[in-house]
Amino acid sequence: MRTVDRGAMPAGAHSQREASTWVRGMFGRVAHRYDLLNHLLSFHIDKYWRAQTVRRVSQILDRTDARVLDLCCGTGDLTLALQRRARRIVFGSDFCHPMLVAASEKSAKRGAYTPLFEADALELPLADASFDLVTVAFGFRNLASYDAGLAEMRRLLKPGGTVAILEFSQPPNALMRAVNSIYCQRILPLIGGWISGQPDAYTYLPESVSRFPDAPELAANMRRAGFKDVIFEYFTGGTVALHLGRVS
Repeated sequence: MRTVDRGAMPAGAHSQREASTWVRGMFGRVAHRYDLLNHLLSFHIDKYWRAQTVRRVSQILDRTDARVLDLCCGTGDLTLALQRRARRIVFGSDFCHPMLVAASEKSAKRGAYTPLFEADALELPLADASFDLVTVAFGFRNLASYDAGLAEMRRLLKPGGTVAILEFSQPPNALMRAVNSIYCQRILPLIGGWISGQPDAYTYLPESVSRFPDAPELAANMRRAGFKDVIFEYFTGGTVALHLGRVS
């Protein structure tokens, strides 16, 4: 049975191009408060989620020949965490210029050299089979096409390469799902909108989570895209899931 190609679709957007343009502009408007709100709204647990992601791919990072790309890198938190573990260059890419400026400033303050480039994750100016590991943290659900995003990540990976997708999810437990829904739909938009001054952004973000495939569905999508040995792991009661897949 043919599946519908899903992707981010903010209110008022009628095409993938319009959705992409809106998302890029939205992240540009909140870039100056993005880190503060990420830590505040997650009660700083976002640092744990990224640390666990680095831990799960550490076997690749420990290789001296591994090439690593962090997509939708935003302000560079995961990029820098990967680089600290690998002690080598990790490339970071995002299609939002203000986010990359923030990532560059953060990298410089930490004395790290982090090559960053501006590009759309659905159409990257990179050769096939260029990387051993491709990661994305909390950016995949904002792609205008999830199928195209998975296909592009698969294209970039060498045979035997791994993709790691860290993303919000729907908790499998009904009570936890209800509590998470109340927080995301009522509390998060109020706090995020007030601090950022961009209420539309923090209305869109929880809505994007509710529309995003749950962990089993995303795993199935990855298998359809050609990834092998797909597994996922829930964090924090299932509010977040890490998916891993491999290219044969």
